[in-house]
Amino acid sequence: MTRAAVLGAGSWGTTFAKVLADAGTEVVLHARRAELVAAITGTRESPEYLPGIRLPDRVRATTDAAEALDGADIVVLAVPSQTLRANLTDWAPLLPPAASLLSLMKGVELGTTKRMSEVICEVTGATPDRVAALSGPNLAREIAEEQPAATVIACTDTARAEALQAACHTPYFRPYTNADLVGCELGGAVKNVIALAVGVTEGMGFGNNTRASLITRGLAETARLGVALGAEPATFAGLAGLGDLVATCSSPLSRNRTFGERIGRGMSVAEVQQTTRQTAEGVKSCRSVLDLARAHDVYVPITEAVVRVCHEGESAGRMVREIMSREAKPE
Repeated sequence: MTRAAVLGAGSWGTTFAKVLADAGTEVVLHARRAELVAAITGTRESPEYLPGIRLPDRVRATTDAAEALDGADIVVLAVPSQTLRANLTDWAPLLPPAASLLSLMKGVELGTTKRMSEVICEVTGATPDRVAALSGPNLAREIAEEQPAATVIACTDTARAEALQAACHTPYFRPYTNADLVGCELGGAVKNVIALAVGVTEGMGFGNNTRASLITRGLAETARLGVALGAEPATFAGLAGLGDLVATCSSPLSRNRTFGERIGRGMSVAEVQQTTRQTAEGVKSCRSVLDLARAHDVYVPITEAVVRVCHEGESAGRMVREIMSREAKPE
């Protein structure tokens, strides 16, 4: 039987542990807090992240990373993207040498502008063909409730992608494979930034035209950056591109959209952060996405606007005016 270690017991890590177990994979879920492990062990539920969702018996929780990783065929990394390097530095000596390393994270590292797969390879010494990324319209609560959803597993090694596909394919969760790791990772990272912008306009009371315009132009922005980095243009029309973008920009379950919405209603970034328990990846990643775009001379006006709001104190109203008043040009 395939054995997986899921490192990170937040809402998405815990949900994916359930998916793996429902697909027949034996899962050990690593959490840092002993009280969370005790709750999962005692009640078969994660009361903080997935209240009301019963976790399968194949999911076992532990605070011991070495125990979680022992004998794992698949290592799933599900921590906030900006904490990956520090966490992985501690875990790297414990990784089974042949295990597939699957990233659930959607971000670009601050300072280095590296994608998560690049960070994984750099810290662990793993060859790129061992590293995969999962990305798509995957709102954790809906999947935990077994609402039908699809996703993409991207890896340069087709056989490894197919093995990972088999390990998480259930009647409610349909994974596709894709060789375009760059495109899938960038789609997942940039959509969080676009969702922040959409949330801001939602909070200001704007409607469907505004949201559709930002989604469409945000997709164009993402694709420009992706192609400059060697991604396949078609990836951005698929689940890891348009699919993820639409879900994240449209759902109240989206952390980034909700974060932006509160800014649009007049809260400061610091105030929203004080009231938000879970990580809105786009708040930090917007700066690294902008740095990455500038390094490759790619124009990303929505990302620039989000950076100004989140990190330079610009008002939501001014952000919208600046986006709308840019020079007119052909689509």
